[in-house]
Amino acid sequence: MLLKKIHLKNFRNFGEEKFNFNPFLTIIIGENARGKTNLLEAVYLTSQSVGFRESREEELIKFAENIANIQAEYISTDSNFEFRVDFNKSDSTVRKVFSINGVKKRQYQYQEEVTKVVLFSPEQIEIMTGSPDKRRKYFNTLLSSTNYLYKKHLNNYEQALRKRNKILERFKYEQGFEDELIYWDDYLEKQAIYLVEKRQSYLDFLNKNNKIDSKSFSISYLKNVFNKKKLEEYFDLERRIKKTMIGPQKDDFQISEVDNSEKNLHRFGSRSEQRLAVFWLKFNEIKYLEQIYGYRPLLLLDDIFSELDLRNKKLVIDLVKKYQTIVTTTEIKLLELADVPKSIIKL
Repeated sequence: MLLKKIHLKNFRNFGEEKFNFNPFLTIIIGENARGKTNLLEAVYLTSQSVGFRESREEELIKFAENIANIQAEYISTDSNFEFRVDFNKSDSTVRKVFSINGVKKRQYQYQEEVTKVVLFSPEQIEIMTGSPDKRRKYFNTLLSSTNYLYKKHLNNYEQALRKRNKILERFKYEQGFEDELIYWDDYLEKQAIYLVEKRQSYLDFLNKNNKIDSKSFSISYLKNVFNKKKLEEYFDLERRIKKTMIGPQKDDFQISEVDNSEKNLHRFGSRSEQRLAVFWLKFNEIKYLEQIYGYRPLLLLDDIFSELDLRNKKLVIDLVKKYQTIVTTTEIKLLELADVPKSIIKL
């Protein structure tokens, strides 16, 4: 399916606006703070059901407003589809309602049917340069968007982990806390087994598709196992610091360049090598989505060209030629190299 148009009401800095998109390439230009990335985020949100920048969902709604919505119209060879997200703010909480062609859907139902997108943004270099939680967030977001059960197990695990930590915090003041821990330990272990299995499966996919631009990469899974043996090993420490010290919330992932003696790119890679490694992840994300859903996802590029060297710019241009793409950029002349029909949205 191809994105045809989007209608925004009270989203971010927009009042009520409509935008049309080219089936090949749409370039969004404008001065800073005019809403280029906000428009890109609106497209992303209709697919992922969450934004990619907010720390609080109320930030998605225009200041001084309590309701907002996004309607995205997609077309296929024989049908039109309207994917809609409504926001209702009450106090400091935001309720989202999802619908497809006017029929309300639960979030997981909506995500199963909506067209998928792949985002490229400068901040994604943090997958390589940032702390382990940046890498976990990337993989959790991807796997949750393609597997409802993964998202369910992840939510279950995170909620149970908070409850276990609360028990550890109060153990001095209440009797019987060890019995409570045994219950949550068993529950957490079951959730962890599923998460680890699905993470490993995706890493296996990455390692089978390890090449990009004549370079080869590998990714290693640095598991933090949650089981009874490790629970016993860390029990005294956890009682002292009142926090769970093991489990997939502490997993990490190491990306190396195979062609260079398995060089750890997080520690020793140049900025260009790290950027290429991120592209390797994102290109495989595209391939993975195509394999699952049988169609090409929509590409969103958020002002990425200014930070790229010539090699990486060429990789992106070659990708633009193959997929419907929406890009925010100041380098319009560069995009002429894509040699595809294009439209410009000026904000």
